[in-house]
Amino acid sequence: MAGPYKIAIRGAGVTGLWQALTLARRGHSIIVVEQSAEPFTDACSSWAGAMLAPRCEEESAEPVIRELGMRGLQLWQANYPDLTSAGSLVVAPARDRSLLDRFERMTEGGSRLDAAQLEELEPDLVPRFDTALFYPDEAHLNPGAALDFLLNEVRSAGAVVQFGTNETPHGADFIVDCRGLGAQDMLPTLRGVRGERIVVRAPEIAFERPIRMLHPRFPLYLVPWGEDETGANTFMIGATSIEREDAGPVTLRSALELLSAAYVLDPAFGEAEILDLGAGVRPAFPDNRPRIITSSGYIFVNGLYRHGFLLSPVMAEMVAHYLETGVTQPEVFIADFGQR
Repeated sequence: MAGPYKIAIRGAGVTGLWQALTLARRGHSIIVVEQSAEPFTDACSSWAGAMLAPRCEEESAEPVIRELGMRGLQLWQANYPDLTSAGSLVVAPARDRSLLDRFERMTEGGSRLDAAQLEELEPDLVPRFDTALFYPDEAHLNPGAALDFLLNEVRSAGAVVQFGTNETPHGADFIVDCRGLGAQDMLPTLRGVRGERIVVRAPEIAFERPIRMLHPRFPLYLVPWGEDETGANTFMIGATSIEREDAGPVTLRSALELLSAAYVLDPAFGEAEILDLGAGVRPAFPDNRPRIITSSGYIFVNGLYRHGFLLSPVMAEMVAHYLETGVTQPEVFIADFGQR
């Protein structure tokens, strides 16, 4: 295997765009086809929080997610100029301090802050919280802006992107399928996990980095998304994780849980304006691990679950390496459709 090849990519979400960009920059001829008529209208990546937090993900994910995620973070840092590298914080109400202790035991790369240290980073959290975990090498981004950037970079790299079609061009040497749940017709073990989130405008709040608040029933993460057109700060509040493939409107229960948790984090959110409530459905395999599945010139990249933005760059790097050398990484590659 060497190339260059003619490669068709199905799907123009964050996974498909990273595949297109990586392969085009390596000299392959790329065409991307996306069934939605407009960019990102059907992509679950549009609903992401877009935290690049491989250290924090270690608390609930397998070590391979952290290992791949660290490389994914490096690739974002090398390629995306608007990445915010301010680290991330984890807090818990005083009654749930044991959850913070457990989080610290389950992860690496973080440091315990006292109240004075926490106040230096995020003064609005003190005195409601007097300790936190800080992971300095993590980052975040605005998913909409990042997707627009990737699409422009893909086109600048010479790839052709066609919207409003699901027809795979004839004559491709390889097809890379990045359709998420759209590939269920060929990947029957793929399932959807619903995630709901709320976007708010809060001029009085000035958090600079993602904050996770631990809770036994309603854990929350908050991601700063920068200023809107009025100059006010906006934040993404998320996210539920429900074993359901329904992408319908946010339920009242989920909205109450998310907004109540945000109010506990900072009562100033009581005056925030709700800009958007929405839900996406994340593609996942039964073990929640990402997969690259290959057979006879067809390559699936799927099952990135909650880690689409974090893992998409490194999955693209793996596919490019496979096409050029034939070498696979056993932690994610499956070389047989029947083993998915």
